[in-house]
Amino acid sequence: MNETIINTLKQGKNIAESLKFLSENITGKIVFSTSFGIEDQLITDAIFSQQLPNITVFTLDTGRLFQETYATWDKTILQYGKKIKTYYPDAANLETFVTEKGINPFYESIELRKQCCHIRKVEPLKRALKDAEVWITGLRAEHSPNRNSLEIVQWDEQYQLYKFNPLLHWTTEEVKEYVTQNAIPYNVLHDKGFVSIGCAPCTRAIKEGDDFRAGRWWWEDTSKKECGLHS
Repeated sequence: MNETIINTLKQGKNIAESLKFLSENITGKIVFSTSFGIEDQLITDAIFSQQLPNITVFTLDTGRLFQETYATWDKTILQYGKKIKTYYPDAANLETFVTEKGINPFYESIELRKQCCHIRKVEPLKRALKDAEVWITGLRAEHSPNRNSLEIVQWDEQYQLYKFNPLLHWTTEEVKEYVTQNAIPYNVLHDKGFVSIGCAPCTRAIKEGDDFRAGRWWWEDTSKKECGLHS
């Protein structure tokens, strides 16, 4: 990605224009990772509504998602008539982990929780990002103190590609308003106090005034609440 493209994307055009510009100016592989959260639904709508065929939308099915997440996934496919590429954990690795450590070992230690995240998320993500030039994400600065230093376009050393975070400086209210105005399907758990939605055993609703990440791995230190997908 050259500096002209990077600078144009950083200008903060509306989401549809930014994604269309990216699609038209990048010849390499472009992928978008969705977990069916409200931000990801907004980006999915912008991709599918504009018929951007060279942007692949994919998801990671950890096997421990909420039923409401699967329902959102199904509604999205039905509404847009598009396919979402799906990646699953390596069966052998997951079978060994659960057999040796148990079904819910993540409550026991941060180390075991990170092992679970690695098998269910990080390893499948590596397969999904293979040979990609640009990775589009729904990351927002409001989500976590660790994300305040992110840029709209940045080089990701871990995966050796450019990461594009088009909603980085959007507020929660701006996201909700866009989704409502455009009749975009979203996870109903967002209406029940869930802000960041991941695996069911590791996610709960938060109270007003709580930190955005308070509902994720709530038994852990707030400063360490990342799963390894975004270093």
